[in-house]
Amino acid sequence: MAGHSQFKNIMHRKGRQDSVRSKMFSKLAREITVAAKTGLPDPTMNASLRLAIQNAKAQSMPKDNIDRAIKKASGADTENYDAVRYEGYGPGGTAIIVEALTDNRNRTASNVRSIFTKAGGALGETGSVSFSFDHVGEITYKPEVGDADKVMEAAIEAGADDVESDEEGHTIICGFEAMNEVAKALEATLGEAETVKAIWRAQNNVPVDEEKAQSLMKLIDSLEDDDDVQNVYSNFEVSEEVMAKLSA
Repeated sequence: MAGHSQFKNIMHRKGRQDSVRSKMFSKLAREITVAAKTGLPDPTMNASLRLAIQNAKAQSMPKDNIDRAIKKASGADTENYDAVRYEGYGPGGTAIIVEALTDNRNRTASNVRSIFTKAGGALGETGSVSFSFDHVGEITYKPEVGDADKVMEAAIEAGADDVESDEEGHTIICGFEAMNEVAKALEATLGEAETVKAIWRAQNNVPVDEEKAQSLMKLIDSLEDDDDVQNVYSNFEVSEEVMAKLSA
């Protein structure tokens, strides 16, 4: 998780969030459309759609965009998207998992392979790195829901496995299969979560120096910039000192 969250922190400090907002909205819209298409277009009857909308709202996606994405699912001309996972290696022997939603597997595979190669990485076979990650549920809350003790108590009560709290908020980890149940139990005590999603969490992190961290950031940045890529996870870890330099 460190590589994933540290990269997000660095990008946030660099103020990159605004420049990628429209791209992020289009990816969130794609998730909503896919969720609406695989079940009912009503979030009260479709748990996947409810979570997709919740996560879109957490990123301040306008209601009109959300409604448009749901309506798109019922259109006859809607593209069919496949969920695909790619696994590979980045600089310094780091492991990377890429999740994509694509209407053209050949195009996406070619793009992802090219991004890895240009950054000095290598795309591997499915299963080549995912064994070193756990597929878990991640539920996040803003800091104002309560202090670390209150959230920890609620998380234990709800059947979660782990909690990380800092000044930016609370991150609760639970089993992938238990994600919806844990989220529901937490909602009863803490209110609606900011986000609820499945993530790949590294079992062990790989420390990297400044040079390799820069290469990794470029690689992850390029992957996240691809229209078909939804999420990128890595197991790299950088020191606070290096992170401060990269964030400058």
